[in-house]
Amino acid sequence: MDIAIVGAGAVGLAAALAFAADGWRVALFGKPTAPRDGRTVALLDASWRFLDGLGLLPALEEKAAPLAVMRLVDDTGSLFRQPPVEFMASELGLEAFGWNIENVELVGAMAAIVQANPAIRILPHFVSELEASDEAVTLTGDGFEPLRARLVVGADGRQSRVRAAAGIQARDWTYPQMALTAIMSHRREHRDSSTEFHTRSGPCTLVPLPGRRSSLVWLLEPGEAARVAELDDAAFAARVERQVHSLLGAMTVEGPRGKVPMSGLSVEHFGAGRMALIGEAAHVFPPIGAQGLNLGLRDVAALRRSLGGASDPGFEAVIAAYDKSRQTDVRLRTGAVDALNRTLLTDLLPADLLRGAGLLALSRMGPLRRLVMRQGLAGGLS
Repeated sequence: MDIAIVGAGAVGLAAALAFAADGWRVALFGKPTAPRDGRTVALLDASWRFLDGLGLLPALEEKAAPLAVMRLVDDTGSLFRQPPVEFMASELGLEAFGWNIENVELVGAMAAIVQANPAIRILPHFVSELEASDEAVTLTGDGFEPLRARLVVGADGRQSRVRAAAGIQARDWTYPQMALTAIMSHRREHRDSSTEFHTRSGPCTLVPLPGRRSSLVWLLEPGEAARVAELDDAAFAARVERQVHSLLGAMTVEGPRGKVPMSGLSVEHFGAGRMALIGEAAHVFPPIGAQGLNLGLRDVAALRRSLGGASDPGFEAVIAAYDKSRQTDVRLRTGAVDALNRTLLTDLLPADLLRGAGLLALSRMGPLRRLVMRQGLAGGLS
């Protein structure tokens, strides 16, 4: 086998489709499913175009809503509180910054296309051991015969077995936060606008979905999150409406809700010994600025470029090129999200002043605002 991908979430599925499209023989380990827990993903413009190149858009367009406006609201109660800042896609000549879709819908659509691709062998099993040699990596586990692959791609999350087998060191940390997720229907139109309220416990974000529906990601102190999570749907919806200042009118909960502890992770290297890391096997951070899955798709695109023209996908030069290509992008974005989140969690005046000055500059200075928007959308996925 040319390439074995361990992990069948959205990033692993995208990697399987991309590598198969380039002529590699691909094995995908894992069950391509996602829970229906209110979580969505905002696919920024470059990611949307990347998925379009993999033939996914016809299955996604009706299930996704455009993000034409992204609004930041300082709701910290700070002495240096600034007016809301709006980023408009039209300032960059775009229809939308990206499109928001439920995670379960995205994974389901991707899985259907992967399952129909004869170049991808799906093994819905858990990989328990990986043993690397100079020529290949042998993967073993219950339910399948040992498989040798010239390159193994770890898309198996923060507890990655691929990362451990490659001997890549990781640094992880936790935040005093829990994210509550839900799909909310509401009385008013969202007008394709995403609003992120910055509070002392972290962001509370409403992101548009088709119709009068939005996804909620609300970061709270763990004890408060537990209390809010215990509310019934009606009380929960009323609590959310108060939190977002009735921006979209009366609300109701649609479907199951989720609760996710907040943490972070970074790695020293993105590949070693015929193994490469993508997605949350390589980086984890809070859901701020719609960077999570988009960064994982940039990993896939970067590894795909590193594989271009190679006769051996696990060759040392391929892994080294991929590692070099991800260092700056991942570290800058991980650091920026971590810094912003930590400034929200402190009531120190210097931090408030710095954040307030930043928001004021963005609201008053068009060139700076457009530069920030371009950096947020930057991806190099083409």
